[in-house]
This record gives sequence, C-alpha cells and structure tokens, in this order.
Amino acid sequence: MRDAEALYRSPLGSTGGLAVTGSGRQHARHAVMQRKLPSFAVVLVERGQGFLETAAGGRQRVAGPSLFWLFPNRTHSYGPDEAGWDERWALFEGSFTRDFVRLRLFAERQPIVALRQLEEMVRLFGQLHADLADDTNLGQASAASTLHRIVIAAARQASGEVGRRESEAAMGEIVETLRGRALQPLDLAGFAAEHDMSPATLRRKFVAETGLPPKAFQLRARMDHAKQLLVTTDEKIETVAAMIGMDDAFYFSRVFHDREGCSPRQFRARHRRS
Repeated sequence: MRDAEALYRSPLGSTGGLAVTGSGRQHARHAVMQRKLPSFAVVLVERGQGFLETAAGGRQRVAGPSLFWLFPNRTHSYGPDEAGWDERWALFEGSFTRDFVRLRLFAERQPIVALRQLEEMVRLFGQLHADLADDTNLGQASAASTLHRIVIAAARQASGEVGRRESEAAMGEIVETLRGRALQPLDLAGFAAEHDMSPATLRRKFVAETGLPPKAFQLRARMDHAKQLLVTTDEKIETVAAMIGMDDAFYFSRVFHDREGCSPRQFRARHRRS
C-alpha cells in the first residue's frame, strides 16, 4: 500500500451516543483475512474491485464506487483484486449504533451499498478525517456528527438503488395510506385485503417497515393529532377525543396519560404558548 493515512482516537469518557475511534485512507493491494474488530467500521471503495466475505452476508463482489459496513466481533475478510483499490475507512462505536441497526440504516446481511454519488461520500469522509485530526472535544463531537451524516447519506443512496425491492416501496405507500386514515376505524382484515395480503402478512411487513403493528401505528398517529389539537385549539377534552375517533373521553385521557406521562389538560398547560 502507499500514501496511507491513519488516525486513532480513544473515545472520551463522557461519550456514549456515538464516537469515531479511527479514520484513514490508503491504496490497498492486499486482503484482510479472517479479522474481527471490536467496533463498527465503514469502508469506502472509491476505485477498484474486490470482495467482501462475512458470515451473515456470504462472499460478495465489491465494485467501486461503493461502501460496506463491518459489524463488531464478527469475522470478516475483504480486499481488492490484483490491481488494488483506493479506500477510505472509519471506526465507530456507541449506543446510537443500535438505532442505526434497528432503523435498518445498514444491515449485516446486506452490508454493501453501491454509490451513485461518490463525490458526496468523499467529501464526508474527508471532513470526518479532518474532524478527528482536531483532537479536542469539539473535534470529536464534529467527527461523530459527520459519521452520522455518512450513515444517513449511505442509507439514502441505498434506498434509491436500481433493483430495490418493489415490496419495500409498496409498504411505504401502505404506511402512508394508513397514516391518512388514522382517524377512521381500522378494519385490519379489510385493510389487508385491499392490498392483497392476509392480516398476518400485513402486520409482519408493517412492523418491519415502521417498528409498530398497524393498530399501534394508528394509535400513535391519533395521539400526535390530539397533541396538536390540544396546543392549537380551545376545544374541550371530550371534543378532542371525538375528533381523533375516540368517543369515550375517559378512555382517551387514560391512554393519553399512559403514553405521555401526563393528562391531556396538563399537556395543554405545559405546551400552550398563550
């Protein structure tokens, strides 16, 4: 390898959400074989071709421009063909990584993202490296923020890849349909039939898409609308309950308190601006 750069930083004791612990770039000619890292890593391949092999994803072809994610304490191998490749990399850790995985911003079984906008990623990786070189609290905080932007940018590019599963796009439309009908009674069987699914299949796919089953998603949308009404109108609590499709004001108040930790009247008093 030549023109290699590498920076490593121990995370601050107060850092818990997200910390970047290393960053670098190089022209690599040799493969990494059967390695485990204690943290997450992201590798950006600007130019060149090679492979990535993990237990979860198997052996996959890597063709730049692309990036791939490595998970902590998982054996992996990767590297370029004989011509080598130009790579940038970053190591990161922290509790926010659980949210990245839960929200499917990256996935262990599908670690590779083909990039349509390489320039954006090169700029972000360059910014991250500069942030990390500034070995101050502010520099480390800025590096974490930039890493977060890399995760989001990669997820956005992944969602626009040719070959994205039609079912994922269709589920997004179904979610928006239910959001638009949130204030109406939900016949789950009828709603599923509208989309040529069984209720069980709809529920499973809905949970995968939003993290909530349909009725829980509907209830969340209703409560959010109730909060808006409480803050922006002078309607009575009974009227607000009816406006979100709940005829029993006592039931509405109980559900609201269970979710928000306060009564509807207390919420209004706390958040009204006038």
